[in-house]
Amino acid sequence: MLETPHVFIGAAIASKIPDPFIAVPLAFASHFLFEMIPHWNPHLNSETQKYGRPTRRSTAITAVDSTLALVSGSFIAYQALPNTGQALLILACCFAAVLPDVLEGPYFFLKLRTKWIKKWIAFQKSLQNDTTPFWGLLTQAATVLAVIFWLRNQ
Repeated sequence: MLETPHVFIGAAIASKIPDPFIAVPLAFASHFLFEMIPHWNPHLNSETQKYGRPTRRSTAITAVDSTLALVSGSFIAYQALPNTGQALLILACCFAAVLPDVLEGPYFFLKLRTKWIKKWIAFQKSLQNDTTPFWGLLTQAATVLAVIFWLRNQ
């Protein structure tokens, strides 16, 4: 799944569960659960195995998605102000929700190919439920829209 839907899910968890000792681990766990929903994202792993690194197209998609995720999470956290604690919880949950993918970044983009990261990538890949770009992006857009609807109806 792209990073942006994970960020929205993390923000929703933070918005509904005010206890950081529950919300942050739940946001982290949500990452794995939502990887099982049929989705599409660039295939960084197969491209790295084939070409030694992700393609320029996949790198560009990843950069745009990561930027959108960062802006979205920051905007949602900003909406919680002046409640600084809530804003920080939203940011923490957004980060926790994408952390499993962030841990893979050094493998793909810095060529840090440790056994630990390889095992982590294999674990995450075992959870993936890939589909075609149309259906995979549709499920992710529906996820983001559902979260926005849920957040608006607090």
